[in-house]
Amino acid sequence: MDLILWRHAEAQDHPDPLGGAQGDAQDMARRLTPRGEKQAARMAAWLDRQLPNGARIYASPAHRCEQTALALGRKFKLRDELGPEGDPLTLLELVQWPHGKSTVVVVGHQPTLGRVIARLLGLAEEDCPMKKGALWWLRQRERNGTLQTLLLTVQTPELL
Repeated sequence: MDLILWRHAEAQDHPDPLGGAQGDAQDMARRLTPRGEKQAARMAAWLDRQLPNGARIYASPAHRCEQTALALGRKFKLRDELGPEGDPLTLLELVQWPHGKSTVVVVGHQPTLGRVIARLLGLAEEDCPMKKGALWWLRQRERNGTLQTLLLTVQTPELL
């Protein structure tokens, strides 16, 4: 199974000068900046060439994630459980890791995506930093009766 974790591209700051709460209505409505739109388009063009037909795509209902997923030009589903401060185990259940049959793309947020990465790669830290607009492509395989998680690639829009 392949799992692609794609952090939303650069978004506008929260309109509350104190930062507001992650997941509040104002946070969920934040849009991509012009730079973020370019990041999403660049990453989507690369990803579209790599993705097999039939890949499942899920996105957080936050507007910035929806905009990032739209750049890919493929059908996707918005899932409430992928919102800000989502639970890593819930994300893994949704995508049916590690037993799913198809490639899955998740467009979401930090720290959730970083926590999934840390868990799957067995990192000592609870959270793995992840740049805005970047994606991590992970693969589950069995080798000599043992399940392994491989890191296939990490891509950032600036390097494409």
